[in-house]
Amino acid sequence: MIYKLDNSNDDVGNQIFKVFQNSYKVEAQLINACNFPPLSRSIKNIKNSGTLFYGFYENGCLAGVIEVVAKGKQLEIDSLTVDPKYFKKGIAGQLISYILDLFEFTDVIVETAVANDPAINLYKKHGFVEFKQWTPAHGIRKVAMSLKNAL
Repeated sequence: MIYKLDNSNDDVGNQIFKVFQNSYKVEAQLINACNFPPLSRSIKNIKNSGTLFYGFYENGCLAGVIEVVAKGKQLEIDSLTVDPKYFKKGIAGQLISYILDLFEFTDVIVETAVANDPAINLYKKHGFVEFKQWTPAHGIRKVAMSLKNAL
């Protein structure tokens, strides 16, 4: 089941942080990154964030989280994480579908590491196409993808 999360709540913020840490540790290994910026995100940052969080619960446990920002008719997916205990269950795809159905948008943007093939393939499955690659200061090559929607 997917619910909007109140990230400012201490317990919920801690649960989001835990899913992020567990998921991003696996991603850092996957892309062979020693210094992976998402792993340095604090609980305080999550709890004070003005972004929107939605969570997938399985058996009462937070299994996956998607974080989005709506800027007019443009939607940005800032984070999409699934706790490794729940990998290969289609949770990330369900979270993407939920967000795409929930918001009216003309464009959805997401960024990930070029080496993150599972994420890239997931976004492609949902119709996203690559529009840019670059290497930011932290040195991990990134790709930006978008999904256009004619309202």
